[in-house]
Amino acid sequence: MGMNGKQTFVTGADGFIGSHLVEALVREGAAVRALVQYNSFDSSGWLDDLPADIRDAVEIVRGDVRDAHQMRRLCAGQEIVFHLAALISVPYSYEAPSSFVDTNVTGTLNVLQGALEGGAARVVQTSTSEVYGTAQTMPIGEDHPLQGQSPYSASKIAADKMAEAYARSFSLPVVILRPFNTYGPRQSERAIVAAVIRQALDPGCDRILVGDLRPGRAFSYVSDTVAAFLAVGGTADFDAFHGRSFNAGSDRLISIGETVETVRGIAGCNKPVEQEKSRFRPEASEVMALVADSSALREITGWKPAVTLEDGISRCIDWWRRRGERVRPGRDYIV
Repeated sequence: MGMNGKQTFVTGADGFIGSHLVEALVREGAAVRALVQYNSFDSSGWLDDLPADIRDAVEIVRGDVRDAHQMRRLCAGQEIVFHLAALISVPYSYEAPSSFVDTNVTGTLNVLQGALEGGAARVVQTSTSEVYGTAQTMPIGEDHPLQGQSPYSASKIAADKMAEAYARSFSLPVVILRPFNTYGPRQSERAIVAAVIRQALDPGCDRILVGDLRPGRAFSYVSDTVAAFLAVGGTADFDAFHGRSFNAGSDRLISIGETVETVRGIAGCNKPVEQEKSRFRPEASEVMALVADSSALREITGWKPAVTLEDGISRCIDWWRRRGERVRPGRDYIV
């Protein structure tokens, strides 16, 4: 089917993955309505960094997925709804779990109901590999048990189940896309790759502070994750996706410690690496390994990761270097 000429609505468009998805949709010829969280600074988040011709082609609206009335209004007339808006920080979810329920569960409910009433042809619900918890079997397939090992992951499990319920109860054409550990330009420093790159390049940092180096992750570059969104959103054979969950991620498992060393090597950085206890997750909450079995998505769409970890990290380092002095002050950890 493709995206050319399609009316699309993207929640969380001001964020890391959302801004890349908006950019890709415009380049594909879609008409894009982009929801950014309201703020008093007249900021559209990472959409402000898009090339002018891309940004000018986007209908940017400010609001909040927690507002059910607004979601009904914004979903009206939209053919494809990409729901990415969420609170996503695992560490912050320990501090403010109720806010994760409000945004991730109730917010998802509002978008689903808005899409249902608005007659959307399909809805792509964004999940996370965190819903699986620590792997019982690897690689992790979609039939792996869901485990709420943090308030964040529990809220995303609830959101996925709400999407599944709308598919079954109301025949809403929903697919749940489950990206695994995406990284790339525009990512928050709460994420390990961005955190290490910033510290490696920042002359104000004399060392690289990290948390637990043992957990393993399978990282996916952001363009690969966006390609997965386009694959499920643009397929002509949506019946194969209806009500199902699909993993989108790499099958290359690498420890956090090895990831840090890869960044240091590519960046030419010899700063010492120091583990800081405040950056560790609670022991029973840490997810020790996440690696994706994306064969179901690949079989239906042909999607597969195209960017190697080393190439992706090189692109990230180049992006951070181009930012120059445009970094936040201070070196404290962002959760």
